[in-house]
Amino acid sequence: MSDPRPILLVIGILLATLGLAMMLPAAIDLAVGNPDWQVFGTASGLTLFIGMALWFANRGFTGDLNMQQAFLLTTLSWAALVTFAAIPFALSPSMQMSYTDAFFEAMSGLTTTGSTVIVGLDAAPPGILAWRALLQWLGGVGIIVMAIAVLPMLRVGGMQIFRLESSDTSEKILPRAQAIVGSIVALYVGLTAICAACYWLFGMPFAHAVAHAMTTIATGGYSTSDLSLARWDAPGVQYTSVVFMLLASLPFALYLQALAGKPGIVVRDAQVRGFFMVAALVTGVLAAYLITANLMSGEAAFRAAAFNGISILTGTGYATHDYHAWGTFSVGVFFFAMFIGGCAGSTSCGIKIFRFQVIEAAARTHVQRIVHPHGVFTARYNRRPVPREVISSVMSFVFLFLSLFALMAIALSLLGLDSITAWSSAATALANVGPGLGPTVGPAGSFQTLPDAAKWILSAGMLLGRLELFTVLVLFLPSFWRQ
Repeated sequence: MSDPRPILLVIGILLATLGLAMMLPAAIDLAVGNPDWQVFGTASGLTLFIGMALWFANRGFTGDLNMQQAFLLTTLSWAALVTFAAIPFALSPSMQMSYTDAFFEAMSGLTTTGSTVIVGLDAAPPGILAWRALLQWLGGVGIIVMAIAVLPMLRVGGMQIFRLESSDTSEKILPRAQAIVGSIVALYVGLTAICAACYWLFGMPFAHAVAHAMTTIATGGYSTSDLSLARWDAPGVQYTSVVFMLLASLPFALYLQALAGKPGIVVRDAQVRGFFMVAALVTGVLAAYLITANLMSGEAAFRAAAFNGISILTGTGYATHDYHAWGTFSVGVFFFAMFIGGCAGSTSCGIKIFRFQVIEAAARTHVQRIVHPHGVFTARYNRRPVPREVISSVMSFVFLFLSLFALMAIALSLLGLDSITAWSSAATALANVGPGLGPTVGPAGSFQTLPDAAKWILSAGMLLGRLELFTVLVLFLPSFWRQ
């Protein structure tokens, strides 16, 4: 067993940070006279105490993490943060939530999934609304840092390809990891501020604009209203959301390279081009369907298709319509869009565009070898050869993703859920999208009525999907513990 001290040290620092973050909703509730400020104060004190205790008990450690410690730290830190982030939900007298519901809501928040068990958001305490938005915002920046600094090192699901792309010193974004993280946080804050300003300028009240900006940039989808963004039925608000959902789904590392003097790198990146092609296809297909089915016309059809389609594709999960009522064709489009996701290194979710591109390149190369047995063909991604290890890793990831999806859906069906609820809930949890399909968990419903066992299964699915499956599952291999 590896030395647990560095793991406990980092978890302690993260918990202390989470405890400090709880003071913001406490201050908001205190300012408006809501008694929930005491709940956040108590939760903050408890989280800070445990976090500081772990920090001081292990602060003398120096040295690098080995592979086993890195896997353990990644999974345990997210699990610990969710466990403590659920406390305000569970203790709030206004919400009357069981710990199962509280844990589900916190897991959905930190993993930026966006599924919710809360009904009556319009009347919820402001501190709770702020906490939900803050959880997704913190989870979003944590996902970016993890995708850039951790997953390539762990060689999870083909993410090592991005480590290979940045291994040349001339291509490094910034010379030190601390500088990279600092630049990402600054960019993340800047995008959030610009998004909030746009929402506000187009008519959304300031507090709601800030909350929605935080969940938009995190592609999380938590709203301050049960109606989601349909409450602000203004084209400017919805187009703002579309633009920033797209921006948040692009690799943040490319933004830093663009700001460092390489502006063309964003449009030259194969993953970015592929993502915009898929986004345009989803929007175009849905808009054409809405028009030909006489459901909507003109700009209204395009806006509804763009907003709802890109919201699901990016895993944000906002909604302006109950698209289940649009018919079976649109339901099919949304179902498949759930799995695709955005770009690696963004706050988006799903299988990710680059994995489909790697599979396509490998398949094309295989066909070329069949047609020309004596030829020499190499799969390429972003104009670079793709190592066999990366292809194998990507194939394994996709196979495992679909297998876990099927197992989760079957398990939910055995709990009594109808087929569309079971299969779409499994998909939306594992792909970290948010709303499912159908009247129960669709955009017009919530996950509140699901049995507790289903909520725990879905919570596990959210964590697995957010941490790219292998990061969690490798901990259950006996060979991992014998290293």
